[in-house]
Amino acid sequence: MTAEEMILERLGRLEDQLQVLTRQSQSMAELRRDLSPLINSSVRILMQELGEVEFGFQLEDLFALLKRSLRSIRNLTYALEQLQNLIDLWQAMEPLMKSTVPHLIDYFDRLERSGVFRTYAAMLEVRAKVAAQYGPEEIAAMGDGFVLILGILKKLSNPEIVRFFNWFLDLPLELHLEEAKPLGPLGALAGLGSKEARQGIGVMLELTKALGKLKGEAAPAASPG
Repeated sequence: MTAEEMILERLGRLEDQLQVLTRQSQSMAELRRDLSPLINSSVRILMQELGEVEFGFQLEDLFALLKRSLRSIRNLTYALEQLQNLIDLWQAMEPLMKSTVPHLIDYFDRLERSGVFRTYAAMLEVRAKVAAQYGPEEIAAMGDGFVLILGILKKLSNPEIVRFFNWFLDLPLELHLEEAKPLGPLGALAGLGSKEARQGIGVMLELTKALGKLKGEAAPAASPG
């Protein structure tokens, strides 16, 4: 290759590079023309916003905030780590919440329809009325009575006692007082010959024994002389 050819080749490469630079320059010029209105508008808005905080902003405050942030970098890092843990926890619980919350809403709706909340509200009103009527000392003194009543209710839940009370309440239905007639000693002895009368005497005897035990338990202990 001669010297002239080498010079022409280099000139061709330089020309290609110049064309690339020219195209890039034209692209940058077009970009500046396109961005110029936006930049001018942004600068005006920025100046207006800065003008509003001109009297409330001091450069010393910015440096104080910067120094405080640098001194608290460890706390900020810890806070970000805890925030990440909370985000991970929420992401883990979110599917469970999506399936659980509708069931909870439905459950509370059933409670509302069945009147449970209204019952609790009425109970709170009763408590408020009791507190307004009696003092703390009086309510504390009533505690023993409440405990005793609960003990009685527990005993009343015994099936034997329930059956006895049912029998006792049905007893007047078995009586026929209009058929009762005056009886003398002999008539009473004759009446005791029936099976029902003998069973009645047996029942009265059992009741008498039970009443005797009740008296012994209720008798107060003799006080020391």
